[in-house]
Amino acid sequence: ADCRYTCHQECRSLIQLDCRRPGQGQLSPDSTLLPPCSQNVTQTVEGEKHEPPTIQEIKQKIEKYNAKVTNCLLMKLNDDGTYTGFIKVHLKLRRPVTVPAGIRPQSIYDALKEVNLADMTDKRTSFYLPLDAVKQLHISSTTTVSEVIQGLLKKFMVVDNPQKFALFKEMRKDGQVLLQKLPLTEYPLYLRLLAGPDTDVLSFVLKENETGEVEWDAFSIPELQNFLMILDKEEKDKIQQVQRKYEKFKQRLQQTLKEARGKPG
Repeated sequence: ADCRYTCHQECRSLIQLDCRRPGQGQLSPDSTLLPPCSQNVTQTVEGEKHEPPTIQEIKQKIEKYNAKVTNCLLMKLNDDGTYTGFIKVHLKLRRPVTVPAGIRPQSIYDALKEVNLADMTDKRTSFYLPLDAVKQLHISSTTTVSEVIQGLLKKFMVVDNPQKFALFKEMRKDGQVLLQKLPLTEYPLYLRLLAGPDTDVLSFVLKENETGEVEWDAFSIPELQNFLMILDKEEKDKIQQVQRKYEKFKQRLQQTLKEARGKPG
């Protein structure tokens, strides 16, 4: 049998083929996968492993990195071998986030004293963050992905469970967009150091933690109620759009009939 099929690159490991040619074993998905024709493919790839660099290697990489920096956001090497620097994170969230209701914006005093304004009230509300909002963070080489996610949520006073979110690194290669979900133990600043300061080469993105199925147990009762309210509002808006559309169509038909009846036969 001649087996040919087309599938998404992310689905290859999930496909088993049972068609065979005479004298041939079971085909693998890779052996029959057609080359992708899209020039803008987003895929999720496995996490990378790397050996910890020496202090001398880190020093050389930081010097090379800082030589390419066009602003004041330099990396700094500490005496103990750790280093600090800046990363930018794009927030691409499709769902509303939960924040404390009626809380004033965080002041410099609150930030310095590490005051958690979310603990000052039990009232909650939900809203959508601006699409592709960008937040700049000053972090250390020992700061993990998990700590970056928690820090971002704290800066925006988001009280949702951090497990609902994931940090991705976005890369462009051969005209394709590669999106890699980072493990919680990864160090984003080291990835920034390796890639250089150019955000077109590497950028960080905060998105919902897609696991294939919605983990409803991770949401609180107020959050689920807010989701129902949002869905109800979207449903009513859609119904009104359809009603307005057909009401205009009905008026045009009635006007056409009226004009047709007024014409001499």
